[in-house]
Amino acid sequence: MKNTKLLLEAIATLVGTVIGAGILGMPYIVATSGFWTGIVVIIVLGLVTTLLYLYLGEIVLRTKGLHQLTGYAEKYLGKTGKELMAISMMIGIYGALTAYIIGEGKSISNLFGFNGLTVDILGLNISSGAAFGFAFFIIVSIVVYLGIDAVGKSEMYLLPTYVGAILLICLFSIKHVDPVNFTSFDLSKILIPYGVVLFAFLGATAIPQMSEEIRKNKKLMKKAILIGMSIPFFVYLLFTLFVVGVTGINTTEVATIGLGGLLGPIMFVFGNIFAIFAMATSFLALGLALQEMYEYDYKLKRKLSWLLTCIPPLIIALSGITSFTKVIGLGGTIAGGIDGVLIALMAYKAKKLGDRKPEYQIPINWFIIALLSLLFAGGALYYFLQIL
Repeated sequence: MKNTKLLLEAIATLVGTVIGAGILGMPYIVATSGFWTGIVVIIVLGLVTTLLYLYLGEIVLRTKGLHQLTGYAEKYLGKTGKELMAISMMIGIYGALTAYIIGEGKSISNLFGFNGLTVDILGLNISSGAAFGFAFFIIVSIVVYLGIDAVGKSEMYLLPTYVGAILLICLFSIKHVDPVNFTSFDLSKILIPYGVVLFAFLGATAIPQMSEEIRKNKKLMKKAILIGMSIPFFVYLLFTLFVVGVTGINTTEVATIGLGGLLGPIMFVFGNIFAIFAMATSFLALGLALQEMYEYDYKLKRKLSWLLTCIPPLIIALSGITSFTKVIGLGGTIAGGIDGVLIALMAYKAKKLGDRKPEYQIPINWFIIALLSLLFAGGALYYFLQIL
């Protein structure tokens, strides 16, 4: 019974970290590139990121002491590795937290019927989305400050809520699905979904947290990672299938907003509730991970670590940036690419330099490292060429 609780909490942490703003932007980018084009990208990147997280789990198990990704990178790749990982974490997490504040503001405003309205706060005209985003930020930033126990318990309660919400979304969508929306495939657009889909699978920072949660039985790590990655994988496929099946080329950037508008008031409510809880769980896990990086690996005090974690994304979100998919696409391309290459290199070095025997082992060699590096470098190059 005790092991089951530990396993469920670890799974909830990984699922809660992975499923966030990315799922809400995924249907839009899949509809833009072609349904089957996007599905291929989801399958490939889902398998690749699961492999990476298994490597990372082995790295964590081979290493004594508490660290975040930067600490493991320093141990196995030196100072340069640590700084590259720190840059990756900051870009990825700040981008994610910014997207969550923007997305939460839009979803909560939409849910309560304030979309497009402004409110007067201290003489300033602020959009309802920005106001609700700020209110959301206040609540979740407090939970992040309270630490791992508060976040773990929050994830356990929030996870069933939004998983239930997505099942209801699929149920209500079935009779509105148009098979015509599933006919498109365009190989020339195969990399268009890359950044957003990779962002949707980002969750490496959860692995060290999972190790803390299952520290009394680390044999659970491999199972927790496999189950924890399988849930987002199938949730993404289902969610994309039903949203694109209903809304097609009219899919909105925040998928639940357009879906709710087409399927009526019940779907409108559940769609926005799902979006709100999905982004909240990810904000908690990623915010804690960045706070731990500053605290564990840079030896900063808790309050300063918390301020460095929470204030920058708030400033960026309130600065006027509103493009949801561009924020998560850029974050996924840069952070996901750097993370992927560094984790592969760390896994190779950890097999030789690790200071304890891990509870499981995954084979790795230079051929696998080269393939992964080519995938991430190619995706990043394409993304930046598209921007230019």
